[in-house]
Amino acid sequence: MTDKYLRQLVLDELDFEPSVDAANIGVAVEKGIVTLSGHVHSYAEKMAAERAVQRVKGVRGIAEEIQVRYPEEKRTADDQIAQRALSIMSWDAQLPSGAVKVKVEKGWVTLTGAVEWFYQKNAAAAAVRKLSGVVGVSNQIEVKPRIQTADVKQKILAALERNADVEANAVRIAVEGDTVKLEGKVKAWYERDLVERAAWSVPGVRLVEDHLTLA
Repeated sequence: MTDKYLRQLVLDELDFEPSVDAANIGVAVEKGIVTLSGHVHSYAEKMAAERAVQRVKGVRGIAEEIQVRYPEEKRTADDQIAQRALSIMSWDAQLPSGAVKVKVEKGWVTLTGAVEWFYQKNAAAAAVRKLSGVVGVSNQIEVKPRIQTADVKQKILAALERNADVEANAVRIAVEGDTVKLEGKVKAWYERDLVERAAWSVPGVRLVEDHLTLA
């Protein structure tokens, strides 16, 4: 696949994604690496654009340089963003009360604290990035599970074998303490994401090193 053809596929996917206004997004491709530039109207839209590009077959990497530009009249004060972030997380049944702390500086939200599961860490960031006024999110929440699982590798393999989109035999898994190392090949970017999520879904995992490559 040529870079020119891949660029057109990316542009088509961005146009197809209803939550993205692709008019102000620039796309460049070199050796399968997609560089996104320009600006969007919210952080949620920025993330939607990135996810759209990840879905395109042939994309080997993304350099994301999109800026979030809010109209002046829609800018939100940092203290308001912080209050809204704490409020929306308090309504999320996935998150333990008071587990996550919020810091906001010029629209950039930093999340800290500790949770027991990786999906809880993701849920906190997912809730915050939808808020108006947010230009970026740094998710520094630690995952500190109460239970260490001895058969982490077997649980990950079982999860992959249940998934019709992933060839479990093509993925090699090494477990060292609470760290999981992934190696092997997958056919598409979204399959790589599925393998990562399977690894993070096992209790006891605190770090996933993804060395998977696209076939």
